[in-house]
Amino acid sequence: MNISESNRSRTFAGILLFGLLAMTARNATDPDLWWHLRTGQWIVETGHIPHSDPFSFTRAGTAWVSHEWLSEVVFYEIWKYTGAAGLIILSSIVTTGGFLLLYLRSPGKPHWTALTILLGALAAAPVWGVRPQIFTFALASLLLWLLECGADRPVFLICIPPLFLLWINLHAGFALGPVLLGAYAAGIVLEIAAGDTRWHDVRWYLSSILLVLAACLALIPLNPSGVQLYRYPIDVLRSAAMRSLITEWSSPDFHELRYLPLFLIWLGLMWALGSSRSRPKKRVLVPLILTLLAALDAVRHSPLFVLLAIPVISAASLGVSSQLGPQPQTPIRQSRFAFRSVVVLLMAGFAITRWIALVRNQSRTEAELYPVKAMEFLRSRPLPSRLFVYYDWGGYAIWQLYPKARVFVDGRADLYGDDILRQFQDAAQLRTGWRQVLDNWEVQAVLVPSGSPLAQGLLLDEHWRVEYRDLKAILFLPMT
Repeated sequence: MNISESNRSRTFAGILLFGLLAMTARNATDPDLWWHLRTGQWIVETGHIPHSDPFSFTRAGTAWVSHEWLSEVVFYEIWKYTGAAGLIILSSIVTTGGFLLLYLRSPGKPHWTALTILLGALAAAPVWGVRPQIFTFALASLLLWLLECGADRPVFLICIPPLFLLWINLHAGFALGPVLLGAYAAGIVLEIAAGDTRWHDVRWYLSSILLVLAACLALIPLNPSGVQLYRYPIDVLRSAAMRSLITEWSSPDFHELRYLPLFLIWLGLMWALGSSRSRPKKRVLVPLILTLLAALDAVRHSPLFVLLAIPVISAASLGVSSQLGPQPQTPIRQSRFAFRSVVVLLMAGFAITRWIALVRNQSRTEAELYPVKAMEFLRSRPLPSRLFVYYDWGGYAIWQLYPKARVFVDGRADLYGDDILRQFQDAAQLRTGWRQVLDNWEVQAVLVPSGSPLAQGLLLDEHWRVEYRDLKAILFLPMT
């Protein structure tokens, strides 16, 4: 790479950096953020990590795997000192870090690589937010970078177990680590079997990957929940009720515009696999196919698919850019460096402006998504202790009302299990037996959207009365 190409690469990297910092920034309004904050506060103030549920009345005292405890402590500490601003910036930086590592792994020309990564960022956008999943995305990206660097310098593989130890305490997405390592090793074995790679050339590398995989599996119990974390990811994947309640656990609907970038990446990948002169090795194809299937099964897996697909597409673009022919280094072309520098500065200003705008709009956005006024009303008087609240508001109710009130369910779908979640859906959607659900659990208050089926049912029920109503929410209390 000559000086001009090096400068161009750094310039595009700078543009990409600030562009991603702006694109990945989101308001701190994820439905699960609120119970994460409350859990982080609980840990900080008590000095202990909860092993049973303190926040609901349906699962009070039931064993709870607090697998995101470290993320929750980080979120709460940042919130305590900087409010939503710190969380907005943190999520943007961590997510961008994952994409920059992806940029380092992508072998195409800088401009082509930057464009494909921006497309990847758009494809992953539906699951962006201030949530512990940002750590899984960044750490999975780092793991793939270490894994690929380790082919030439095995010392990089030594860094994976410490990385994994951090991962298992940040988010249950740590399970992706062993899966990626195993898929990569399986791909190398297939290369050897097909005669594409000589055993002698990869013997040390493959043995090192398998040792790292064994070390990672052995490290899993080194978390507050111990050996329970071995089965936790499997239990989550098997939950049918959770898939029915949480949109990102459903397959992407390519009729929706927001999934168009993901569809374009899929088309780009098909083109790359069909036309690229340098076909990806099987060590790349095996994890790529696994993540493709995972992304088609659930939207939340699309960022991982992006991490595997973009380098393949970017490598194929080398052939396209070479067909365009060499571009002369004219004085006008050389002067473009100054222009690109100005663009980098403008992008930096745009990223900062974007952060400031999100911070200023935090309260308004929060009020658009959550029953802020209803919570103020509830806090202003004696609270009912058993609150049936809309699923996406459960975490917010925990943040606003705990410990005086406890919820029926919240975003911790893994804790409640299919039975409780099904009962919630029966009541919320006015299915047969919905009154029995409220009666059996001795619900003392119901807070749901004003136009929801349950609200319409309770308006006609003589045993319930409206205590508070606004355009966002309606609060019902039992008749006394």
